[in-house]
Amino acid sequence: MSASLSRPRVGVWLIGARGSVATTVVTGCAAITAGLHTPTGMVTETPAFTGSGLPALSDLVFGGHDALDCPLPKRAETLTAGGVLPPGVATAVAAELEAADREIRPGGPTSGDTRSETELITAFADDIRDFVHRHELERAVVVNVASTEPASQGSDAPPPASTLYALAALRAGCAYVNFTPSEGIHHPAAAREAERSGLPYAGRDGKTGQTLLRAVLGPMFAQRALRVRAWSGTNLLGGGDGAALADPAAAAAKNAGKERVLADTLGTVPEGEVHIDDVPALGDWKTAWDHIAFDGFLGTRMILQTIWQGCDSALAAPLVLDLARLTARAHEAGLSGPLDALGFYFKDPVGDGPSGLAEQYEELARFGRSLGRADEESHGAGPVEHRDDVGEAL
Repeated sequence: MSASLSRPRVGVWLIGARGSVATTVVTGCAAITAGLHTPTGMVTETPAFTGSGLPALSDLVFGGHDALDCPLPKRAETLTAGGVLPPGVATAVAAELEAADREIRPGGPTSGDTRSETELITAFADDIRDFVHRHELERAVVVNVASTEPASQGSDAPPPASTLYALAALRAGCAYVNFTPSEGIHHPAAAREAERSGLPYAGRDGKTGQTLLRAVLGPMFAQRALRVRAWSGTNLLGGGDGAALADPAAAAAKNAGKERVLADTLGTVPEGEVHIDDVPALGDWKTAWDHIAFDGFLGTRMILQTIWQGCDSALAAPLVLDLARLTARAHEAGLSGPLDALGFYFKDPVGDGPSGLAEQYEELARFGRSLGRADEESHGAGPVEHRDDVGEAL
């Protein structure tokens, strides 16, 4: 009996499918499924989510869009050489990497592309529908893991590529996750369509390192009634993200989420800002440094400094797998609109919810339990009907 007949499979359509994060996602999922590694970093693999009805890792099928043409196996070799992937793993899961690479379609708009925005949305949506149809998937989740775009130029500006992909996801009847600071579904045109679509969505900007610490330390200062006077930071990183964030407009989009976490957890915005420096020699590794000046009892001035050194792709990949599974299950359960409970994973989450990490985790755990209690009648519901009118107003 085929896998598609024995139990439903779920598609994960990655925007930026040949990047470091996407390559690590596909490699990691295959390695865990094969028993080569444990699911370290995956919250959905902890006991709290055992009864949530999430799709199994072995039932995920990968595809995506990317303007790059470097095959996934080759990209995995590069990440192995850079110490991101363990030696031998890419070779062990080469067949899975090749299978995912065959499902990657050209992205856009690229230089010289004469297609209109509506034509691009149509082409992207057709690619996703074809993927779902050929693999007989129950549903698919579109996850944006592409490089950060410059900050929005306003509601009158043309929609960026991330928004075209978001509109294509809606047109194809797919849930959507924005793991980047890019505008995506936040653009007014996409936000209107998302509200009309009846589909679940989540984002934005995955919380992987420096902001993860801020989401823990901010509530600590507030709860201990310690006044933070200044909070400054520096990020040193290389790879594609470093190159993208060398653009001041892209860096501004990234920093907006970092600042929101402090404002929400402290109740005020302290002095200081985050500087992002591109250091190509670091590759996929980054160093984040924070300098926190605060007042204690009787105004005694004190300092806390933190240093976070890590690999962005390895930090992001388990979160992407968590989000794909949770969002697919939410779609299956008939949920729609912003998934507030997934704020645990984001710097700038959609919807309403707490900002402190501990409170966000409790909300996520409650969400997992509610998915396990979802009405049995909703389990057999198919994907939301494909919409052909999405994006036509652009």
